[in-house]
Amino acid sequence: MNGPRTLGKTVALTFDADMTADQGPRAAAGEHFDNPALIATLRRLKVPATIFMTGRWADEYPAQARSLGRDPQFEVANHSYSHYAFTGDCYGLPTVSAANMKSDVERAYAALLRAGVPHPMPYFRFPGGCYDGQALRAVGALGVTAVQWDVVSGDAFATDADAVTKQVLDGVKPGSVVVMHCTRSAAPTTEQVVRSVVPELRKRGFRFVKVSELIGETPGHR
Repeated sequence: MNGPRTLGKTVALTFDADMTADQGPRAAAGEHFDNPALIATLRRLKVPATIFMTGRWADEYPAQARSLGRDPQFEVANHSYSHYAFTGDCYGLPTVSAANMKSDVERAYAALLRAGVPHPMPYFRFPGGCYDGQALRAVGALGVTAVQWDVVSGDAFATDADAVTKQVLDGVKPGSVVVMHCTRSAAPTTEQVVRSVVPELRKRGFRFVKVSELIGETPGHR
């Protein structure tokens, strides 16, 4: 997905806050699925961004979810509750049954609201980016828009920040949606990448926007 190429040099940075339903023990053992330094850098650089948050992440980090949800610089959208795939054969993720797809999305919204996100957006990003017609129909029945991307940053499990930076800068066009991650354990280079990408894109004349500005939606799901 991307926004209209005619809106000028706009780009939306999006960050997936991933945590699967069964990763609680890893978090309890000290693994960081959050990335406060990344959020601090976005705030310092005054970059609007859209965070696609799993309900499980919001349950684990409610104070951070609430802070993001109440900061007008950011918007929080739905990334499922459990980060289980909505199709088979999706990067080894466990799968959600067809019968439970809608309830998983609803459970995520409930978790966001419980954490204190006042106006989660009516957008949904499929875990792993995997979907089919059945998954789209399930999400569409809830009045939620599926939002993918047209620029893959490659930050997931990356250790070379320069390579990720190059991939983003090479891929961005007017109206692009870039996918990155807000999970330190799985994407340790992302904050460094943002520090490099943002000034360079601004130098090239790009303006950063939230997904809602690209697709003309308003907040307030539920």
